[in-house]
Amino acid sequence: MSESKRLLDAASRMIPGGVNSPVRAFRAVGGAPVFIARAEGSRLVDVDGRAYIDFVGSWGPLILGHAAPAVVEAVTEAARRGTSYGAPTALEVDMAEAITAAYPSMEMIRLVSSGTEAAMSAIRVARGATGRDVLVKFDGCYHGHADSLLVKAGSGGATFGIPDSKGVPAALAELTLTVAFNDLEAVRDLFRRRGERIAAVIVEPVAGNMGVVPPAPGFLEGLREVTRAHGALLIFDEVITGFRVAYGGAQERYGVSADLTCLGKIIGGGLPVGAYGGSRAVMSEVSPLGGVYQAGTLSGNPLAVAAGLAAIRALADRRAYARLETLGARLEQGLRDGAQKAGVPLTVNRVGSMLTAFFCAGPVTDYASARRADTARYARFFQAMLARGIYLAPSQFEAAFVSLAHSEADLETAARAAAEALTV
Repeated sequence: MSESKRLLDAASRMIPGGVNSPVRAFRAVGGAPVFIARAEGSRLVDVDGRAYIDFVGSWGPLILGHAAPAVVEAVTEAARRGTSYGAPTALEVDMAEAITAAYPSMEMIRLVSSGTEAAMSAIRVARGATGRDVLVKFDGCYHGHADSLLVKAGSGGATFGIPDSKGVPAALAELTLTVAFNDLEAVRDLFRRRGERIAAVIVEPVAGNMGVVPPAPGFLEGLREVTRAHGALLIFDEVITGFRVAYGGAQERYGVSADLTCLGKIIGGGLPVGAYGGSRAVMSEVSPLGGVYQAGTLSGNPLAVAAGLAAIRALADRRAYARLETLGARLEQGLRDGAQKAGVPLTVNRVGSMLTAFFCAGPVTDYASARRADTARYARFFQAMLARGIYLAPSQFEAAFVSLAHSEADLETAARAAAEALTV
């Protein structure tokens, strides 16, 4: 028995499914998850000693690669001073200055401990600032597991949400309306009918949780226009895209500003962190300045902030993004070439250094078209790539991430592996 299998058996006796986040269980691709022992640069090593070129990157935060020296040094130095104070630190001020400089729409921010907490808090602020209750989200966009966000769309246009998880009260889910991603006309129609009740629209500006789906031309601009016209707030969930698709995230890349922004992943440098922020007027609603309450014992944790600042500072001159674009394009081309040679229908959606290869003819523009992908074929591809030392997301509906630690040789190895795996 492999050490990974032994650990899974032991974990399953104490942890639901043997994992602390569902997608890690490999249920979508079959087989048992590999347990990781260590990582450095672009590579993971599992407890059985097998090495993998990693294109998950802890689901996006590790834009510098695993155990990046600058991050390790920053965390080590911070830990020597103490791991948590429950009191303000200078590093929190440095973090706030770095983020607000990169995101002009974020005049004030609040640090939290996860992306879920950031999205949950931003929604509360939007409801408090507008005095309205209804939230609009997009089918297939994931914003964490807060009750208001675990809903799915019914068939056809816009519909009141129904719970997508046990334990979510139907009455609360009914305050969330869902429409198809990239369907701007459906959003406009929804606002014509119910705009006076809508507090906010929350959207991943580049969807990353139905697989990577970029915004259609004019979609984000249209959301900006319709929310402003109806007095609702526009929330960009940039937990994935923040400091990933550009230094200023999707707002810089697409030239559209949000009223509230949620960040996470890269701003923690691999440690748990999140942040939300917006204009001074909106964020003045947050306690202790205003009546919207939100608090957290570990918010602004000195280790997480030190790690995040090291990552952000490494990206600050922005030259890194040209290399990330090149590496992302190289991975995309390798997948396309392999699929063409194998005669396999494959649609690759990429924005910068994040991409998804959908096993369908495409195009993939929303959750409905993403769901047409052949998940069984993806599962075979995943297992074949894993056997060839390439670690991908264990789900068709997730993103692959390229880091600055990936080399040209890594991309060539991945391309050769894909050419073989696509024939399986």
